[in-house]
Amino acid sequence: MAKKRYVVCGVSGRAIAMYIRPMVTSFAHCADFVGMLDIDPLRFQVCRKRVAELQDKEVAEYTVTLDNWKEVFDRMIEEQKPDAVLVVTKDCHHVDYIVRGLEHNLEVISEKPMTTNSEDALRVLEAEDKSKGKLICTFNYRYNPIHRKLREMILEGKIGRVTHVDLNWYIDIKHGSSYFRRWNRMRENSGSLSIHKSSHHFDLVNWWVDGVPAAVHAFGALNHYGPNGVFNPSKKDGRFCDECRERRNCAYQNRWETRNSTIFAEDDHINQYETKEKQFTYYRPDQCIFDSEINIHDTFVVNVKYQNGVLLNYSANFSTPYEGYRLAINGTHGRLEALEFNNRGNTAMEDPNGSARYIDYFPIFGGKDRIYPLTSEGGHGGGDPLILEDIFLGEDPARKFDILAKSVDGLRAIAIGDAVFKSIEEGTVQDLTGFMR
Repeated sequence: MAKKRYVVCGVSGRAIAMYIRPMVTSFAHCADFVGMLDIDPLRFQVCRKRVAELQDKEVAEYTVTLDNWKEVFDRMIEEQKPDAVLVVTKDCHHVDYIVRGLEHNLEVISEKPMTTNSEDALRVLEAEDKSKGKLICTFNYRYNPIHRKLREMILEGKIGRVTHVDLNWYIDIKHGSSYFRRWNRMRENSGSLSIHKSSHHFDLVNWWVDGVPAAVHAFGALNHYGPNGVFNPSKKDGRFCDECRERRNCAYQNRWETRNSTIFAEDDHINQYETKEKQFTYYRPDQCIFDSEINIHDTFVVNVKYQNGVLLNYSANFSTPYEGYRLAINGTHGRLEALEFNNRGNTAMEDPNGSARYIDYFPIFGGKDRIYPLTSEGGHGGGDPLILEDIFLGEDPARKFDILAKSVDGLRAIAIGDAVFKSIEEGTVQDLTGFMR
């Protein structure tokens, strides 16, 4: 059987770890990595250094600019003749490479979120309608064992018809603050965290309840980051963590560092970023979390009404002492409760290891069953290796339900996230019925 040929647009850390390394190791028998494209040629060197198997492999490299990306992309397609394109660029550029890949009638695999706004998501669906190719949206959190088990129990009718979902997500101070050091902190780059991060969560709910969103209302704020963050040492813009003289006074830095590790910050002549091995030519992922340019929210609460009558309450907070979520799914015949926590914030939760993961099933007229789904190795609770199998080997024909997300799933998750941001800014209920599929 001939190997399927793949090119990758955006040689990010995510692209290297999630797709490129598995492609040339676990799936080398069926996948041939033939080309990579990025705006920063240094990323090609980083990729080859991180993936030893690439040292002796010929993989074509294509450097683009914002002006010539289409010309270079087309040349890559012509020269490498790929069967599929993996899009792992900055979120705001996803739509360009997805649509162009579909115009070439290729299979396109897009990292989530598919796009950064609803209008671009509709562009993708329109391009796919005209194409012989197709789009896969990599909502890998569906593959987490606890999430698959919830889907199975709902399909089995354990709680009857689903009526209401209550989901509260907590992102700990280390993980949460990382979004505000990087490009994600700008609405124009990521669509906001209600899209970049919460599209994961909205997709889970959409999938669990077979829901098409109809209306969204939200409140939100920037409580922890930006210049008014309570732990901001001083209101100064343009600081970088690895050279900041106020680093010792930053609570977010001190949570993970000792006094000795900040010694360079006391020396005007040493820039820690420059003394480290550079990963990017121009971009720096150590921007100050208290900069005034941050224009997204770090706390929001959301109400969603679905076309099938299901109601969702959702909240997200990006600066909590621990990481995880609490979930309740109510139905006409019972209730499912689930929680998942980990100890990345070093705050113990349910057990000595600081983690918890289980489902409680409550039939409507009494009783309770606690279920501990089997855990799997790999990122996102074991979901990453499973979605990679579906991507590179094809969907598992023995599976009893659909799980690999399509373009319409990307649209529905993004539409909620986009409506969340607009509802917060405009103070309005967002009606999604006019363009939803």
